[in-house]
Amino acid sequence: QVKLVESGGGLVQAGGSLRLSCAASGRSLTSYAMGWFRQAPGKERESVAAISGGGGRTEYADSVKGRFTVSRDNAKNTAYLQMNSVKPEDTAVYYCAAGGAIALVTNGACDYWGQGTQVTVSS
Repeated sequence: QVKLVESGGGLVQAGGSLRLSCAASGRSLTSYAMGWFRQAPGKERESVAAISGGGGRTEYADSVKGRFTVSRDNAKNTAYLQMNSVKPEDTAVYYCAAGGAIALVTNGACDYWGQGTQVTVSS
């Protein structure tokens, strides 16, 4: 059984940085695209960033381009989301997920989901 566990969330001031991690267990996810999603209170879940299995292709939501960077270390079966210049509107629960292809992941068609980690940005 595949399990994804996010970590690294917390409280950060606007303009600061945070790095989220998503550790996978149960099987290697080298062939899976990985994605990061977020859901703020009262809002729908949205795709934030995604990365292909080999790491050569990435996709970002317009709202985070130039500020967030998605990466992965397949040797550690772990994906990351580096969040820089964070804004109060980045406050949300962040989820990682894995799917068969980056196009599927960015549309939320994922096979595995983590439980989420809270990110709160204070102004």
